[in-house]
Amino acid sequence: MRCPTLAELPPAPDGKTGWPWTKESPCLPAVRPDGSPWPRISIVTPSYNQAQFVEETIRSVLLQGYPDLEYVVIDGGSNDESIEIIRKYEPWLSYWVSEQDRGQAHAINKGFARTTGKLGAYLNSDDIYFAGALHYAAESFERLHWDLLIGRSDSEYDSSLPWLRRSWWKQKMALLPRPLIIGSDQYGISQESTFWNLAKFRKYQFNENLHFCLDVDWYFRIARGAYIALTSKKIGYYRRHSESKTATLQHLARAEIQRIMREQAELGMFQESYARVHSAMLMRIPLMLFKIAVFGSMEFCYRHPS
Repeated sequence: MRCPTLAELPPAPDGKTGWPWTKESPCLPAVRPDGSPWPRISIVTPSYNQAQFVEETIRSVLLQGYPDLEYVVIDGGSNDESIEIIRKYEPWLSYWVSEQDRGQAHAINKGFARTTGKLGAYLNSDDIYFAGALHYAAESFERLHWDLLIGRSDSEYDSSLPWLRRSWWKQKMALLPRPLIIGSDQYGISQESTFWNLAKFRKYQFNENLHFCLDVDWYFRIARGAYIALTSKKIGYYRRHSESKTATLQHLARAEIQRIMREQAELGMFQESYARVHSAMLMRIPLMLFKIAVFGSMEFCYRHPS
């Protein structure tokens, strides 16, 4: 499906301006410059009682100006205003449903079972894509042929002393996400800024026994032997708020990540692999800075050990 224009969508609520309320991404031509088709991109949004955020999420996907989008929204049976909001955008959704499910991973699996795209990603219903995100994902895939694209994210931090949060500032200042190596917790990966080769990994499913770190488990399972591209481009925006799962149930999230790490039998071997990849990336910092200054963004690619 072609992405709708701003004029085709319902008007923004009163007081809402800027991206993605009153601004849109430029519409891309129907085919790429060489005449080949754009790769179909399938996005799944799992949602439950996120009425205050979900409309912004949906608009950030639909207003990408992308020629071949497949967008699926799986709602878990919300009892707030989510259903009315989703229904407003029904003409531009490939599929949506609101029914009780077994959690976020189950919703994502249900969504991808309805998709046919070459590239895939999921976007939580309280996060958004920045303008041009899908164009960048498709263009970089055709140029680099990655299996997994990991971009940078932006976020807000609601503390009066944000400079005391070292991890927050490290995310703000880093040129690239940290490399993803199975078994290492030294990585910087966020679902709102990550795409994968859906055609290659279609047989895989998200682990429905996980409810907090299902993304970490997913990326670990598809990474082995994969060609991974880290990019300096900010692709998505992660919303930090007091009602999110990771904010209210941090102890359960920590327990899940510890369980995932224990299940990585090759942990020791991959620590050495992380050091090699990270060192190679640091050696290229001068080139990175040059490319960012000239082209606005750059990538660092590596093959994950198989």
